[in-house]
Amino acid sequence: MNPAGMTTPMGGLGGAPGAAGPNMQGMSEQEQAMVKMMYSAMESCPMKTVMAGTMGFGLGGVFGLFMASMSYDSTFTPQGKAIADLPWKEQVRRGFKDMGQRSWSSAKNFGVVGALYSGTECCIEGLRAKNDLTNSVAAGCITGGILGAKAGPQAAAAGCAGFAAFSAAIDAYMRMPEKDD
Repeated sequence: MNPAGMTTPMGGLGGAPGAAGPNMQGMSEQEQAMVKMMYSAMESCPMKTVMAGTMGFGLGGVFGLFMASMSYDSTFTPQGKAIADLPWKEQVRRGFKDMGQRSWSSAKNFGVVGALYSGTECCIEGLRAKNDLTNSVAAGCITGGILGAKAGPQAAAAGCAGFAAFSAAIDAYMRMPEKDD
């Protein structure tokens, strides 16, 4: 029930139990319009692409930093042996420089993959007007194919198959109904 003069926001999604969207009771019409505009912007393909690319960039940076920090854990590796023979300050300087380079490289790669996959999936979903497993598989295939294209047609096909299988597995897992134990 809405008080007199209140419009139901988001096409009737207000504060109804089980409804999606925000509870906008008590907001002015201008505030409701702003919330609607923000929701529609967040659901647009360009915004989803930018958000996925940004999140991938951040995750890739952390992953690259972690992986680079693990490179120097032993003096038994050629890389570890070469570093161990240097003075302490030089070891730290080279270690931080390498960690920064690897972190940056990993961040860029994760950002590109995230943006490419998210944008492709959103476009496919918009064209098909469905949200199902097929969108993930097709987006994975296209993304893997694009990423492997520089290495030739066989690499593009392998990238398509591998990324499609990975996307299907992740999406199938995410769509599994929750079990109440």
